[in-house]
Amino acid sequence: MRTLTVDTSKDTVALDTLFALQPRTANEPFLPRLKIFVCEEATEAFIPFIPSFLSRQTTWIDIRFTANTPMVMIASMITGLSTLCLDLECITLNRLPRDPVITEAVSKILLACNQDTLQWFCVDSPLTEEAREVVYRLPKLSGMWVIIQGNTLLPPVALPNLTSIDIEYDDYLGWLQGFHGATLEKLEDIYLRSKSKQIGDFLGKFGSVALTTSVSATLSTFNFNTSSSWNPNYRSLLPFTQLKDLVIGSSCGGGCSSRVDDNIIMDLVRAMPKLEILKLGDTPCETPTGVTVKGLIALAYGCCHLSRLRIHFQTASLVEATASSETPYPSNEPMVQRQDCALTDLEVGEIPVQPSDALRVAMTLLQIFPRLSNIEYIGEGWHSVGETIELSKQIGTFLHRTGEAHQPYL
Repeated sequence: MRTLTVDTSKDTVALDTLFALQPRTANEPFLPRLKIFVCEEATEAFIPFIPSFLSRQTTWIDIRFTANTPMVMIASMITGLSTLCLDLECITLNRLPRDPVITEAVSKILLACNQDTLQWFCVDSPLTEEAREVVYRLPKLSGMWVIIQGNTLLPPVALPNLTSIDIEYDDYLGWLQGFHGATLEKLEDIYLRSKSKQIGDFLGKFGSVALTTSVSATLSTFNFNTSSSWNPNYRSLLPFTQLKDLVIGSSCGGGCSSRVDDNIIMDLVRAMPKLEILKLGDTPCETPTGVTVKGLIALAYGCCHLSRLRIHFQTASLVEATASSETPYPSNEPMVQRQDCALTDLEVGEIPVQPSDALRVAMTLLQIFPRLSNIEYIGEGWHSVGETIELSKQIGTFLHRTGEAHQPYL
């Protein structure tokens, strides 16, 4: 067996088998040729058996610990990994307690493993200063997940093969300077999570540092999440013209925090024509604010590959577009080519829409995004919109099969 995936939280019978096997295998691993070991729920009862599965042949370890597992037990097991698996290519340790004992243990395994083979290091724990000096200069590292705690400073970063990075940080932003002028020739995906209540102009500071690297030419995914309310400076991201996925989380708790308007959308459209996923803010709230039909049309024109969208927008502008005698499309532009509008999923949350306006809202949305098929919503008004769109699709399919030209039928 080369790959093993276990979840002892669901299968307690396996523990009895392991107890029986342990005396027979003595100091030999249960599976001497095992290359990949994945434990989806490492319970307190199962953790002592984990070393018995591992050997020098094991190059991939992915362990997710259960809550309330004794910290000393976790630290001891992690420390032992450094002597069992010397040529690791992937280390993933999730749900770790935040404690200096754990920090010391995960740092020890990093320092002990073969630094020329390690390609993925995804560990839910801060690192010691000595370990930080190593992890940010690993020659073959392509993916990493790091926790930056307190006023931590990073060493100069040189990761020529890094393609994906996930960073969780507190209030302090001094760590960004470690990436100033960094060697990041292949970086495509950045995931950032902040626990700070005051985000400030993080995007501006990130942008100024990132532009000292080659990231603007390679970055495909930028994902920033926070549970706090804030006003992002989206224009700081405009130099990143290769973005396909742009997700910026922010909370409307305590009042709507969205400041996205038509001008911001048009700036993003002009800068990022390759966008496939655009989510600005968390689930839209019931405040009638945000983008109008003009901004939605700009997205349909400029980002033809866009498939998923989440922004605050004003349904009143959609109703007005159908109520007026004028087409919602600019008079100096051709009608949006239906085959080029890729949007299928629209998250509207609590955006207010009156049931009596459902037909007009559905009509305008289908004119702009004719492939729209899934609306995520909270509220009865959008239920009617969704039903109308589904009916239009069914009628359109019928007409197409009978030889008629396919048009949204409302």
